Amino acid sequence: MPSTDWEARASNLLKAELKRRGVTYGQLVEKLAAIGVDEKEANIKNKLSRGKFSAVFMLQALSAIGCSTIVISE
Repeated sequence: MPSTDWEARASNLLKAELKRRGVTYGQLVEKLAAIGVDEKEANIKNKLSRGKFSAVFMLQALSAIGCSTIVISE
């Protein structure tokens, strides 16, 4: 699978978790700040639209929104 496909899967997974919890990008900024992570809303939008972000960012975002389990399926 090309890396662009993996990037899209990562982005879609994180966006789906945000949507499932009704969390906007602006709210994600606030939730990240609460755990000591400084992000701008524009940066988050860019990361998720490109699908290029670190595993660390993904874990921080998932933790900030209270996601303790994700399902990765083919």
